Amino acid sequence: MIARMVQSIVSGAVLLASWAACAGGTSAWQQDFGISKCNLLPTGRNPYFVLEPGFELVLEGGGTKLQIRVLDETKTVDGVVTRVVEEKEWKDGNLHEIARNYFAICEQTKDVFYFGEDVDFYENGKVVKHDGSWLAGDKNKPGLIMPGAPKLSMKYYQELAPGVAMDRAEIVSLKETCKTPAGTFAQCMKVKEGSAIDLTASEHKYYAPGVGLVRDQDLQLTKYGFSKG
Repeated sequence: MIARMVQSIVSGAVLLASWAACAGGTSAWQQDFGISKCNLLPTGRNPYFVLEPGFELVLEGGGTKLQIRVLDETKTVDGVVTRVVEEKEWKDGNLHEIARNYFAICEQTKDVFYFGEDVDFYENGKVVKHDGSWLAGDKNKPGLIMPGAPKLSMKYYQELAPGVAMDRAEIVSLKETCKTPAGTFAQCMKVKEGSAIDLTASEHKYYAPGVGLVRDQDLQLTKYGFSKG
């Protein structure tokens, strides 16, 4: 997912407990989003997420550069035509990861749903692994990547792929001010992200209205808008 968390390998007991929590052990984290009632589209936007071909975000910090681009490509996942959003990440100038993420937006609610990703990790210019790759279908279910009408204290699963990707998010503020090299943004949404697989991992991300992701830990927005390339 956008600046996805790297998930650690944990014991089978932890995996089992984590999936039990997702499958009904706790009602705090929403996992049923009424997707069947939606007319799902590969193009659109809501206040904090732009799903339109050509839109691009670039974030940098701490020797890392992250480029997120909405491609003029679609992919059918579990019977749904999704939009391809490509993430490229460099560390100290070297390509580290390319992820192709698959999203669709609900025409009625403007919720953006996450249908999976194909991930390539690089070392010395060569693909070495595909950790975190998953697609909706069979035991995997689409998650909610961005609500159309975010509310304080909302808690929801972004990914629902047992044992592979179980990221989840909690909205902790809707009134943040974010100063970045690309500008200062008011009324930003602050989200705490974690994983049901690695319960020790968490990070905070900030989203600006009309823009999207503007801060991810040490990464800050340096460029955004529509590109021609």
